[in-house]
Amino acid sequence: MLNLLILLTLPEAVRLQYFNGIKSKFPKLNINVVDHHSKVSPFIEEADVLVTFGPMMAEDVLKKARHLKWIQALGSGVDGITNRESLKNHVIVTNLHGIHGAPVSEAAIMMMMGQARHYKKMVQNQLLGAWVRSAPVSLLKGKTVTIYGVGVISAELAPKCKALGMRVLGISSQTRHVEGFDEIQPRHSCARAIEEADFLVLLTPYSEETHHIINAQTFAQMKSTCHLINLARGGVVNEDDLLVALDSGQIAGAALDVFAQEPLPPTHPLWSQHNVTITPHMGGFYDAYVNEALPVIEKNIKQFMAGNFSDMINIVRKENQS
Repeated sequence: MLNLLILLTLPEAVRLQYFNGIKSKFPKLNINVVDHHSKVSPFIEEADVLVTFGPMMAEDVLKKARHLKWIQALGSGVDGITNRESLKNHVIVTNLHGIHGAPVSEAAIMMMMGQARHYKKMVQNQLLGAWVRSAPVSLLKGKTVTIYGVGVISAELAPKCKALGMRVLGISSQTRHVEGFDEIQPRHSCARAIEEADFLVLLTPYSEETHHIINAQTFAQMKSTCHLINLARGGVVNEDDLLVALDSGQIAGAALDVFAQEPLPPTHPLWSQHNVTITPHMGGFYDAYVNEALPVIEKNIKQFMAGNFSDMINIVRKENQS
């Protein structure tokens, strides 16, 4: 019997959606569900398949996974999985590439509008019952947004920004034409794209190459009126340098959905920054997410059970017997 473990630190209703969806298609599967990596014992030792998000993983999970053959990541990023020392060579890793364009691009628009319209301050005033008309808000129309990382999500975000009257610049490892972008600059010579940005939106995957790629040098290049929007991964930004830039007024503010440590500790200084808006890594999550994810998972389970590993969807790490 095939053993499948679902590791999800999400509301119980969401975990049940995955459990029920998979169980209804594969009633003979032995499926267990846990809500935190500290609870994987004893299930992980016998698990053939692990369904999880990279940020919810821990090294100890893979150390105990004696029979693990395949990990289905429930996001597009696989950091937290493929970069772990305990991941054995023969374990296949697949992801959910392609379903995040709409939700993350809308989250980026929300964050830019929130920063431009002082939404955090207005909510604070509402809680105080204070009728305060603060400084005039800014429009997105006429502003320049620089999108760092040009992929599926950026391809959806750029046209939405253009529809709002924005100028759209891109930074990518390779220059090419993508609809909605006025210009795409290579990563190695992107200073002008950063200098001209009113909003710097991060959508680049996290890797050794992009670790702390946004740092003190980047903030020094940004306009004092520029806002940082991070919907990529926390490790892309040097958070110590970000705090200095925020405290000194080097940049206007930030809207952050991802962090180097998640959950963000309650004592972390980012919580108390007046010019920072924080969301709990929810940029890509929406009401129909599970419905979009399940068909991919179901097809991959069918192919996996049949031994057709090369026919699985969105393979990011193939089986390696060496």
